[in-house]
Amino acid sequence: MSRFKYQQLANELLQQINARQWQAGEKLPSVRWLCRHYQRSLATVQHALHLLEAQGVIEAKSRAGYFVKFALAPVQIPQFSQHIPAPNVVTVPDMFFDIMNRSGAFDILPSGPQIEPAHLTILMRHIGRALRQQPFSKAMYYDEPLGLYELRLQITEHYRSTGLVLSAQDLCITAGCQHALFLALKASCKPGDTVAVESPAFYGVLQLLQELELKALEIPSSPQLGLNVDSLEQALDKWQISACVVTPAFATPTGACMPAAQQARLLNLANKHDFAVIEDDIYGDLGFHQRPKPLKALDTQDRVMLCSSFSKSLSRDLRIGWIAAGRWSKAVARLKLVSQLASSQAMQQGIASFMAEGHYKRHLNQYRQQLKHQREQLINCLQRDWAGNIQHTTPQGGLALWLQLNEGINCQQLYLQCLERGIILTPGVMFSNSGDFNHYLRLSFAHPIVGSRKHALIELGRMLL
Repeated sequence: MSRFKYQQLANELLQQINARQWQAGEKLPSVRWLCRHYQRSLATVQHALHLLEAQGVIEAKSRAGYFVKFALAPVQIPQFSQHIPAPNVVTVPDMFFDIMNRSGAFDILPSGPQIEPAHLTILMRHIGRALRQQPFSKAMYYDEPLGLYELRLQITEHYRSTGLVLSAQDLCITAGCQHALFLALKASCKPGDTVAVESPAFYGVLQLLQELELKALEIPSSPQLGLNVDSLEQALDKWQISACVVTPAFATPTGACMPAAQQARLLNLANKHDFAVIEDDIYGDLGFHQRPKPLKALDTQDRVMLCSSFSKSLSRDLRIGWIAAGRWSKAVARLKLVSQLASSQAMQQGIASFMAEGHYKRHLNQYRQQLKHQREQLINCLQRDWAGNIQHTTPQGGLALWLQLNEGINCQQLYLQCLERGIILTPGVMFSNSGDFNHYLRLSFAHPIVGSRKHALIELGRMLL
């Protein structure tokens, strides 16, 4: 039985949708009617509807209500796990380095068909123009520690449209989001400290914890709603933490989105127990229907360190990110000098002018729809060409699905078998320090599921029989 009332209600509504009580495209009863009929609070009903929306079963239409998208197989919505392992030192599998060496982090077939996005031609034109402007002064002088003011200003203007107000002085330009996360952890923790992470967690964070000699406290997370704040609160009764790393918007590998109410509870816990909240916002711009407001927008005590970059939204090759470090800003700026010294002025200037002329916004509008289409391509391939007891998430943004396979499948062994066919997997064990998720996979829709890439997916499905 579901532990939470909103999960009970979500499962009941899901069963009724599968029983065709409401057809695809039909409007659900109003929130007020659902509250009266099921004798549930407004918050419970809204939470249940958000859960079904994250599952991809229903969709919200502005000022019209909730509508059924399609019926799913009659399975229970995955629940939070209740297991919280004790904090432990981190060991990242060698498989991580192998996957990166093969350029397979977000591509099952790196040798598959390539596309040439139009936005990259425009972006390279802006960067090329920046390289030609005052080339000698750029070549002979370092950039200021916080990074190019024009770029920081454009980033703050972009965030302003999401409901987050920052100043250019609040930001520090970094060498990508991984570097920003490194700076945040280094500024807020010392060797031996404990850091709370989502489970499943981003393996890049686990790698940083290992290198910084920090312990990981794995907090169960839902594939739909992200970090389980109830579990974190229970863990805080046992262990002291220095920081919590969380991805509220379209977290990898699940694509989960954390509801605003749970975000507020997380910040209340951080204020009460005095720990840093490190927000990985790298997927925030990739929401198919809406751009979630960053967690940082709820921060009243400068306790949230917002980290992000252009690597997922523009280009992996740019290596330009940023951090809004709040009360740790001065420490982060000093650490950047030690770990990077300075960022490329021309690269920053090119991106800044690209944004200032509206190209980034136009690109995101197109890219989000492209990713949504590629997600559907991937799901259609799984439903049509794969067999067995397979469940997957249906994220409303981000770059990947989270697959649960039959329990007898060992995805580490499957990884080695697939290498012989040129197929690169990202096994679930990469996302845990406790050896969990061995029969899970992350599959990305960052590339079109066509041609040889589609055939590779079909072949992988056959291997699972």
